[in-house]
Amino acid sequence: MPFCATCGAPVEGRFCAKCGSSITGEPAAAGARPAAAAGGLTDNAASALCYVLTIITGIVFLVLEPYNKNKTVRFHAFQAIFLGGAIIAFDIALSLMISILHMYALGFLFTLVWLALFVLWIYLIISAYQGKMVVLPVIGQLAQQQA
Repeated sequence: MPFCATCGAPVEGRFCAKCGSSITGEPAAAGARPAAAAGGLTDNAASALCYVLTIITGIVFLVLEPYNKNKTVRFHAFQAIFLGGAIIAFDIALSLMISILHMYALGFLFTLVWLALFVLWIYLIISAYQGKMVVLPVIGQLAQQQA
């Protein structure tokens, strides 16, 4: 009985029932996984990872060789960098306004804004992983120009 070269499971027939690879090592058409880039990550996984630490991972994917040539990954990296910068600028401005004006009632607004930004961050990660290109207002257009 042959064994799958990909996962090591026993194979009956031409395709592995566990991972979908053929016994010759070619992926099956129906259960095929997306092709990985030279670095080992698929484009959608690299795009999603750009958002994980916003500025840091955005810069990392702009520097790494196989990904810095991919227009989709570059877009998500630039959008993540710009989003991180906007979040930092907004945080500083709102914190200064609260401390200077002694408007502690804005603390509730501050919490709501952070919650909305968290939801946006999760949405961008999931959308990028699904292969969708969500273009945010202003920073998304800047990211498209840079990519």
